[in-house]
Amino acid sequence: MTPTGLTFNVQRFSTEDGPGIRTTVFLKGCPLRCAWCHNPEGLEPNADLVWYDMRCIAARECLSACPKGALELTPAGMRIERAICDGCGACAAACPAGALEVIGRRWSVQELLVEVCKDQVFYETSGGGVTFGGGEPLLQADFLAALLPHCKEAGLHVALDTCGALPWERYERVLPWVDLVLYDLKVMDSARHRAATGVPNERILANARTLAERGVALWIRTPVIPGYTADLDNIRAIGEFIRRHLPTVERWDLLAYTNLGRPKYHRLGRPYALEDMPLMTLSEMQAVWQAAANIVPVAQWSGATREG
Repeated sequence: MTPTGLTFNVQRFSTEDGPGIRTTVFLKGCPLRCAWCHNPEGLEPNADLVWYDMRCIAARECLSACPKGALELTPAGMRIERAICDGCGACAAACPAGALEVIGRRWSVQELLVEVCKDQVFYETSGGGVTFGGGEPLLQADFLAALLPHCKEAGLHVALDTCGALPWERYERVLPWVDLVLYDLKVMDSARHRAATGVPNERILANARTLAERGVALWIRTPVIPGYTADLDNIRAIGEFIRRHLPTVERWDLLAYTNLGRPKYHRLGRPYALEDMPLMTLSEMQAVWQAAANIVPVAQWSGATREG
């Protein structure tokens, strides 16, 4: 049976996830639990139900529509019993105000191929293409292995955005059809990496070295998070690893912390570890960039900052 894929977003006209104008396909499921993750709706490998408090008119049709009895409207808001909610969407369909939404759409290979080919003329004129990210796209390696050969047959430039934490076999399965890998390097100390993300980093570093040995073009991505990744010693350590072991790196993106994911945690009913974390200041980001660029000249930074 041909595998299907589960996404939480398909973003057209993206300019942040590889060269040119791109369509970014965000696949659900991730093996990491980064404290700063700004896409918490992509963490679980199944559909998620979210509730928008500003839309809710307390019509209560959703409560009777749920076949599992997983919903309760309380004075504090909608309580979703996620242990029994299976994301069937019956409540969302019954809600007259659109206050409930199921995050997660399942695609066949052909359906998603048609979707990513819609803007092919823009890819061709801008040097863009399609990027598969997440979550972690290689948690759905069977689906990608079925889809990517068709993407290449259609003439698409294919990028893979990965955390690097899965067994090498999964990367090897899709690399024949991948033109560029966007690769996360967050924390060089393994114990600190485990504390921040839930997993150590030995496999991540080993996979990065293997990709470079195979001649794969790499864009390294480092989220710059105060208290986790932003200290200059960590940035310099990542830079030295890139300089010594990753000769195929074309670019190193330093991504300033964003708090735009905060309301997503609220809608999912999850705590957010960085609830009160301020943005980086401009001078802090410039210092991080300078430390990186002194070692890896292709380093650059982007993102919002605050005054200070």
